[in-house]
Amino acid sequence: MGAGFDVAIVGAGYTGLWTALSLIDAQPDLRIVVLERSHVGHGASGRNGGWCSALLPISLTRIASRHGRGSALAWQRAMFDTVNAVGRFAMSASSRRFDPQFHRGGTITMAHDLAQEARLEKSFAEMRSFGFGDDDVRLLGTHEATAYCRADQVIRALVTPHCAALHPLRLVHAIAEVAHRAGVRIAEGVAVHDVAPGRVLTSAGTITADVVVLATEAYTATMSGRRRDVVPLYSMMIGSEPLTSDQWTSIGLADRPTFTSATNMVIYGQRTADGRLAFGGRGAPYHFGSRIADGFDTDERVRTHLREAVVRLFPGVADVAFPFHWGGPLGIPRDWHPHVAFDATTGLASAGGYVGDGVATANLAGRTLADLILRRDTDLTRLPWVGHRSRRWEPEPLRWLGVRLSALAASRADAAESSGGTLATRRASAWSRLLATLTKH
Repeated sequence: MGAGFDVAIVGAGYTGLWTALSLIDAQPDLRIVVLERSHVGHGASGRNGGWCSALLPISLTRIASRHGRGSALAWQRAMFDTVNAVGRFAMSASSRRFDPQFHRGGTITMAHDLAQEARLEKSFAEMRSFGFGDDDVRLLGTHEATAYCRADQVIRALVTPHCAALHPLRLVHAIAEVAHRAGVRIAEGVAVHDVAPGRVLTSAGTITADVVVLATEAYTATMSGRRRDVVPLYSMMIGSEPLTSDQWTSIGLADRPTFTSATNMVIYGQRTADGRLAFGGRGAPYHFGSRIADGFDTDERVRTHLREAVVRLFPGVADVAFPFHWGGPLGIPRDWHPHVAFDATTGLASAGGYVGDGVATANLAGRTLADLILRRDTDLTRLPWVGHRSRRWEPEPLRWLGVRLSALAASRADAAESSGGTLATRRASAWSRLLATLTKH
């Protein structure tokens, strides 16, 4: 491997590849290498829920309190535009062998009890307070919601058009193919041991580069001195056999909107292009010391819980086989605030902390990093996540205790909310307060 490059990027997922492609598009003579310990899309980029959404992991109110109302609006609008940008790329890539199967059907978030309804109403009111109208978000009653999704016991729903369903692995392969054809070198099977200004120590030797980009997301926690930068939290999925047309009629999702519920414990799903139901959620155990291992990618207890949850949503799939099960880690910063950063003095750059909403966000990060590296002053480089620094997570065993207790609080709050009644409401409120305390940023 040649030693000298203009830009060396660690990680061949969405962030690394979008950064490489954005740079080579802007300046075709750049010498760029992307280093990947395993293979393209090995991490969350290749095995996520396939949501290309404009969701931000922190609320507009929190962004405005930290950075100002104008910055919050600019960031949200940039995310709306990013969904369109990924769609344009997907359409251009669809003629190649890696069709990302991009379909913009929006997102529906469903409420099944009064507590969930209150959360939807709060989210809707926040979007309205920032000036977003019916073209961006709508609050639906039960009858209108069933036009999107016929899940069981839905009382309200929030819908937004700013999301598309796609095939995540096909997308990351498409980006890699286009970047490679443009002149980016992608080195798979090369482990990175350490990074420093101007150099990257790898299993294939030391590489020198003017700029080094860390695009490792959850895997940042495996690098020397960075174990407390993010918590690698596992999210897992199940996938069904192809459903019949009658089964899809009972479920809805005719225009393939991605779907979720306003639960405390995150669940999510989509109707795939080949007619399967892909369904996932959080709740997998956090592993002491922020450990990541291939053996953690599946969990039979979580698989059972996911199957039970999807049947509660759609009783008509009770007899449907779900033969596929997979998962992987996503990166969570201590304040839930993603970042993009470039230090022109050292040549070190990084982006990440997407909290599970990285399909579109990584595209925005890659374009922003390219502008920063090329010293361009643009609307993207003025967004409020540029230069943000999250404080580090607590040392063990506090980190393990906090993450595990947060998951327990979310699960218990959901159970109490769904039970109903005065006592259950008080219990749900107590668990929700504990969850808010533990996740206070």
